[in-house]
Amino acid sequence: MNQILIIEDDAALGRGLVLALSDGTRTCTLAKSCAEARQALQTASFSLALLDINLPDGSGLSLLEEIRAKGGPPVILLTANDLETDIVTGLTLGADDYITKPFSLAVLRARVDAALRRAAPAPSATVFRQDGFVFDFDALCFSADGRTVQLSQTEQRLLRLLIENRGHTVPRSTLVDRIWTDGAEYVDENALSVTVGRLRRKLGADAPIQTVYGVGYGWAVNQ
Repeated sequence: MNQILIIEDDAALGRGLVLALSDGTRTCTLAKSCAEARQALQTASFSLALLDINLPDGSGLSLLEEIRAKGGPPVILLTANDLETDIVTGLTLGADDYITKPFSLAVLRARVDAALRRAAPAPSATVFRQDGFVFDFDALCFSADGRTVQLSQTEQRLLRLLIENRGHTVPRSTLVDRIWTDGAEYVDENALSVTVGRLRRKLGADAPIQTVYGVGYGWAVNQ
């Protein structure tokens, strides 16, 4: 069951969105402010967030930055701000999609469905294939354009995290916590950057490892 967090201060619109998006496969929680949204995000796990930019107690863009920094759910911005600069700002800060008001409920449902499909967990199969890359995480066999690639355990953990979260930016803090699991009290801040650099060199220039400066890294997927 997908859980969607709707952050919208217009009570009538918020109730309408809940009714329009709730069905047998998903439930919706409505928050009318940044504060209510933060509380909801602390107490439940959401598959997707619909976020209005203009909220009574702060900017939705600031809340978007918080969600991205904490590795929260995908975010679709819902707003009356339709200037190109607004759209670019929202996407740059980590929004997965941007829908301007007024909008068609049919289009909204389609965009929500697409976002949920992209965010769905990776298939249970441990062999990943994309554009000449073949990664078998069970057999520990990795290749790029038919060329076998030898990866260290650290590089394997990094690659697996990027593939499992493909299409999304994984925060640096999350990667460090998940990769260096040996109980070390201190990890040099450059260790992750160095590991990413080694992985890029081994996989080649075509590897779609994206850097979001100040946030983290991601594996780009074909749209």
